[in-house]
Amino acid sequence: MFPGGGQPNMQQLLQQAQKMQRDLQRAQEELAQTEVDGQAGGGLVKATVTGAGELRALKIDPKAVDPEDTETLADLIVAAVKAANDNAQTLQQQKLGPLAQGLGGGIPGLPF
Repeated sequence: MFPGGGQPNMQQLLQQAQKMQRDLQRAQEELAQTEVDGQAGGGLVKATVTGAGELRALKIDPKAVDPEDTETLADLIVAAVKAANDNAQTLQQQKLGPLAQGLGGGIPGLPF
């Protein structure tokens, strides 16, 4: 129930919504700056992405490079990038999940 049994205080609701929007924007900015890693092949290939999923770096150990077998190297690269993106998605859920729940359980377009 609302105080006084009447309508919710619209000004208070608006202020809460604006604060949540600012918090969400701040969390998204933090995600864009935070880097997470993923690896494959026991560390032969390492990928770094931002919390927002932007690929920032790719490191390939020379041991992973075999001119006769480029398919395996390609698979390792894909696996490392996928692992990094999985870690970025986990970070997104940690940072944005509580904010999204505060807005009624979810925000359309976000991956949770």
